[in-house]
Amino acid sequence: MKAEVIVNKSYVIGKIDNRIYGSFLEHLGRAIYHGIYEPTHKTANEQGFREDVLELVKQLKVEAVRYPGGNFVSGYNWEDGTGDKSKRPRRMEHAWRSIETNEVGIDEFQEWAKQADTDIIMAVNLGTRGADDARNLVEYCNGTTDTYYVQKRKENGFEKPFSIKTWCLGNEMDGEWQIGSKTADEYGKLAKESAKMMKSVDPSIELVACGSSEFNMKTFGEWELTVLDHVYDYVDYISLHQYYGNVSDKTSDYLGRSVLMNDFIKSVSAICDAVKAKKHSKKTMNLSFDEWNVWFHSNNAKIDDWQIAPPLLEDVYNFEDALLVGCMLMTLQKNCDRVKIACLAQLVNVIAPIMTENNGKSWAQTIFYPFFFASNYGRGVSLQSIVKSDSYQTSDGYTVPYLESSVIYNEEKGEITVYAVNRNLEEEMSLELFLQGFDSAKLVEHKELYCDNLKSVNTSDEQPVAPKDVEISKSVGENHKVSLKKHSFNMLRFSL
Repeated sequence: MKAEVIVNKSYVIGKIDNRIYGSFLEHLGRAIYHGIYEPTHKTANEQGFREDVLELVKQLKVEAVRYPGGNFVSGYNWEDGTGDKSKRPRRMEHAWRSIETNEVGIDEFQEWAKQADTDIIMAVNLGTRGADDARNLVEYCNGTTDTYYVQKRKENGFEKPFSIKTWCLGNEMDGEWQIGSKTADEYGKLAKESAKMMKSVDPSIELVACGSSEFNMKTFGEWELTVLDHVYDYVDYISLHQYYGNVSDKTSDYLGRSVLMNDFIKSVSAICDAVKAKKHSKKTMNLSFDEWNVWFHSNNAKIDDWQIAPPLLEDVYNFEDALLVGCMLMTLQKNCDRVKIACLAQLVNVIAPIMTENNGKSWAQTIFYPFFFASNYGRGVSLQSIVKSDSYQTSDGYTVPYLESSVIYNEEKGEITVYAVNRNLEEEMSLELFLQGFDSAKLVEHKELYCDNLKSVNTSDEQPVAPKDVEISKSVGENHKVSLKKHSFNMLRFSL
């Protein structure tokens, strides 16, 4: 099978906002407790954070982490996670029917974020609480005035503000499962008033309004139109959430789900632009795809209620999951003109690239590697591509190209990175690249993620799904030919 990718130095989609390489940590299952935080672990530092997990997070170069939820945030009192740990309340946590000890809150998490070299995307509770508590949290985190919540932060040992830039106005407020769920009109009014108060405390912050919980919500589209009609002039982004799974075990269909993701992004962008036109606004509303991943393996797990840090949503990812995650990352890169924030949900243990054992090992799941290569080498500008590739039809009627690809140009580093997934389950692909305007391009690295068994998984003891170096030709110039194995993820790096 043959395929071609043509790019030109002058044709740019947009500059990649590094926050598209973000992630998510929620007070859910073992994400926080026994995930990032385990004071009894042999690698734990003075703050109780696992250094082995920190090292894996830093390898991923996660730009920002959304916190503390998620469904959790809609019933959360942020004050519970501040001040003297011995005086913090133990609560029934109703979103995930667990017990929350509050050993970790914003006081601790902002310390962890600094150690992980990442920023925080902070969510506020618009389920059981509202505008008043949201503005108080902004004051506690970012305030510099001689006022109550700034003084509380200082009394708790933090003289300097946390300077959190990006804030989410609630979580999935259209979902019936959400604590304090609302109609679009109810949420739009609350989000608007919350935004006004939060930006009154700190005008420099950016705000994300809740979009639909997923593309298939019955109210999708109408929700966005109504919410944006209220908040368009007060927020900076609207959110998208989407997960995919292979419940039917149809791999070709599954690997094509990133086509649906692309359609979702284009649809929300169109809705935003319709509201822009209606309001005669000069402002373009950008997107925050702040929950995305594969999620289905753990759906039937039975876990008892009211435990501390139960093993919830612990998907064990296989190789085909990694291929789809790679395709989804390319979709985000190719929509960087509108998608400015994206969060792989989540980061540790809970539908995550990183897994841990309680008081034991940590390791990289299969989906760790596409994110690693995208985040480490996919910074710069995304170039428009003309792709010539055969395609196939999914059982539900979508046309999917066998080749998924993206091209990133980093002028500062003097390099081009090409990402490519061959979706063909039977045939190798001969890929020809035409890098117009890059006559000195030299292929210096070809990393391949391949496993003959699509269902192979990584464990604490074995890593059958891991990247390998592919022998490269010494070609220099605008035209290059490479071979891509059947069902493989590839990263090609060119020096200029």
